[in-house]
Amino acid sequence: MKFSGLKLRAANAVNAYFIRNWRRQDLMNSGKMLQHAYQSLKKVYLTLFCAMLAFTFGSFLHLIWEAGGPFTVCSSVASLLWLYSIPPWRVTKRILLLMYAAYSFGASFGLFTKYLFGIDQVLVVSLLSGSSIGYGILWLGALLTQERKETYIGCMVYSSALILSSFVVDAFDILDSYTADWMLKVYTVHALFMGYLVVYSQEILYDARFEEIDFVNCTLTVLFHLPGILVHAARLILGAEIEQHRQN
Repeated sequence: MKFSGLKLRAANAVNAYFIRNWRRQDLMNSGKMLQHAYQSLKKVYLTLFCAMLAFTFGSFLHLIWEAGGPFTVCSSVASLLWLYSIPPWRVTKRILLLMYAAYSFGASFGLFTKYLFGIDQVLVVSLLSGSSIGYGILWLGALLTQERKETYIGCMVYSSALILSSFVVDAFDILDSYTADWMLKVYTVHALFMGYLVVYSQEILYDARFEEIDFVNCTLTVLFHLPGILVHAARLILGAEIEQHRQN
């Protein structure tokens, strides 16, 4: 392929990443989910929750047995590469590899937090446990209701409670100021990420109207889709406000 052809494909890929098909109405839709889209979203939430549990379990094993090391770092990367080479219809094998990769990353996570930030592993496990419960609440909310609004509100209420608990810990000197400061930072980032996950859920529900959703890939690409989804959502909202300002 010529360089001009490669350049065109790269430009199209960038456009497809940042300019998506869903509109502002799809983003703000808070109605009832379609049945097949609802089933797909529940699978995504369950897979994300299980992956976070595996990540937290790996971090816990690093706390009690120092399980993390060069082997877990290499095996996590190798398992992800292997996962991407497996065809989508081999679902069970892909899920097992995803859980093992999450466990390996969790076991290795403490190495980086201790070296870069000097955070004690006990605090890391506690913070990850709080985040895991947040994903579990999101999945449980999807099990109990097919209404988007109720599912998303439960998720955001829990995230707000985590931030409030950080303020309480700091105000009453339950922990030292350094630990309380890290709790506030981590749980604030967690709340922002859960807000992003709500927007990503809207994209999943939109895509499920036209194609089958690969819930393993959706779980893997939660982080990879973040810049594109945020830019597209900001473009839609700002564009609507500019249009409304012109009309006024």
